[in-house]
Formats: sequence, structure tokens, C-alpha cells
Amino acid sequence: MKGTKAALRYAKAILNLAKESNKESDVNKDMALVAATIAENDELDVMLKSPVIKAEDKKNVLKAVFEGKVTNITTGLFLLLEENKRLSILETVAKQYTIIYDHLKSIDIAKVTTAVPLTAAIEKQVMAKIVEITGNKASLENIVNPDILGGFVLRVGDVQYDASISNYLNELRKEFDHSDYIPKI
Repeated sequence: MKGTKAALRYAKAILNLAKESNKESDVNKDMALVAATIAENDELDVMLKSPVIKAEDKKNVLKAVFEGKVTNITTGLFLLLEENKRLSILETVAKQYTIIYDHLKSIDIAKVTTAVPLTAAIEKQVMAKIVEITGNKASLENIVNPDILGGFVLRVGDVQYDASISNYLNELRKEFDHSDYIPKI
């Protein structure tokens, strides 16, 4: 990722500022919103990374997009990045903030692979399972892979729990391959 070291420095600085105000959770929500908004909007991403567009114009667009949706600390980050002509790394700063925030709060990142997107009810059950397995909360990342057919594969850190139908079928196939059973015809 371009500008990762600089982004990490900005993210740490913003986290420290947020901790002083007891707003680190609010700013984390802001950073998730900022990262998702930029990731989902190619035009915004291109505009932020364009060397042709003035930093002042970029700041004004960010203000229009996020006004009333983010804290003053996040707005301050926009101003700081504008002053230092680093608005191009805003998405990376937001992602880095979330990573160090999760580490600070001992929140694991859980990757759940499912055949279809998770519903809110199933997501709640998965979160409960994560707390049961790890003893910690986790931020959830849903990966959709139709090849698993159904069920889910949960990965938290180096622990993997495979409850997919494709895994079940593979285990069943192994049992038949190693079985001495010969059907009568």
C-alpha cells in the first residue's frame, strides 16, 4: 500500500488525540465509514489521489460528503492531511486506524466465509461463537464464496473452524475411500 508508513503515523496520532477525549470508539466508526465510502466510490478515490485537483477542493468535497456524519477529530484529520498535501492516503490512514484500534481494544479480526452474505441474525450467532472460542470480541469480515456450498468457515487469528458443506462432503469422501465396505450388487 502506498504511503503505509506515513498513514500509520497519522493513524497513531489521531488515535492518541481521540484517546485524550475518550472518543476513540467514535473515531473508529468514522474511520470505518471513511474507508468504506472511499472504497465504494471510485470517483472519490480518483479525486483524492489526483495531483491535478487542489488540496482545498479535495477538502471541500470531503466536508460535503462527511459533514454531520463524523466527529471533529476526523474533520481535523482532513484539515491536517490537506495542509500536508497527503489527502491521497486518507483511505490508508482510516484502515490503519481501525487496525491499531482493534489491537488496542484486543479485538480480533474474524473472517467468515459463507456461500451467501451473512444476515444480521446469523452474524449475531457467529459473533457469540467467536467470543465463546476466543474469549474476545472480534470485528467481522464476511467473505462470500459459493464453492463452500453452505455452512461457513470461521478464521480468527490462527484458529480455523470449518463447518462448510464442502468440508463435510470431503470428510465423507475420505471415509468412503478408506472404508473396507463393498456394496452387494
